[in-house]
Amino acid sequence: MAVWNLGSINIDNVYRVPHLPAPGETLGATEFSQGLGGKGANMSVAVARAGARIAHIGAIGRDGKWTAERLMEYGVDTRRIAELPDHATGHANIAVADDGENQIVLYSGSNTAISEQMIGVALAEASPGDTFLIQNETNGQRVGAEMAKQLGLKVVYAAAPFEAEAVRDILPFIDLLVLNQVEAGQLEEALGSPVHALGIADVVVTLGADGCLWLGPSGNEVHVPALAVTPVDTTGAGDTFTGFLVAGLDRGMPMRQALDLATQAGALMVTRLGTADVIPDLKEIEDARFG
Repeated sequence: MAVWNLGSINIDNVYRVPHLPAPGETLGATEFSQGLGGKGANMSVAVARAGARIAHIGAIGRDGKWTAERLMEYGVDTRRIAELPDHATGHANIAVADDGENQIVLYSGSNTAISEQMIGVALAEASPGDTFLIQNETNGQRVGAEMAKQLGLKVVYAAAPFEAEAVRDILPFIDLLVLNQVEAGQLEEALGSPVHALGIADVVVTLGADGCLWLGPSGNEVHVPALAVTPVDTTGAGDTFTGFLVAGLDRGMPMRQALDLATQAGALMVTRLGTADVIPDLKEIEDARFG
């Protein structure tokens, strides 16, 4: 099996600050680093680190060649990443406070210049039973989801950054929806229906320090508790969770086992400063000896 991720690729500029800046405040950073990021890239790295085969569908500018090379180093198939010379690579300016909270300014760049043809050429190599993963930092989600369903792929949608209309647009194609508690509330308000009644086989709602809630196909609700850790940086933790969850399912794990693995990966991730470059692998999770 394999995972096909239509996802963003960003250059992350990370600034360490004593606290998140208030409106109008000029705040000096104590540290600066640059690395690979973007929700899509983070998830692709997480899927690879979790031991599943992953192909990334995306786009970069000339300034982002190193990001594709970095993805390849982490085990991601990068042959479906296009270089678009007329676009800048997406990037994010990230402020990380001493308490682990973050604030992000995002520029989409080449992430929203992905053509239908690029998606179609990539998915032509997919097999029935593979997984198609999408987020909201690129264009082409509906086109890709529709193609994927026609080809017999399972569609997983991580609904972030949250847009209710984006969810509504691809609702008929979703097999697994992953979103946080705030996003779940916003979606219920926008659609006038609880998330467990949207006709989606599986919904996973992440609850931060309270773990996550799985709403299964037979109406069952399973709470998976969080693991006690001291957070350093929450950036990328949700993407790590989703990537490990998708990889676990793609590798044939039952949902509960995949959720346990994803919870462990997310817990370890928040103890690290950075994004894609510090996502843990299976051995690191095993060495952490959670539980």
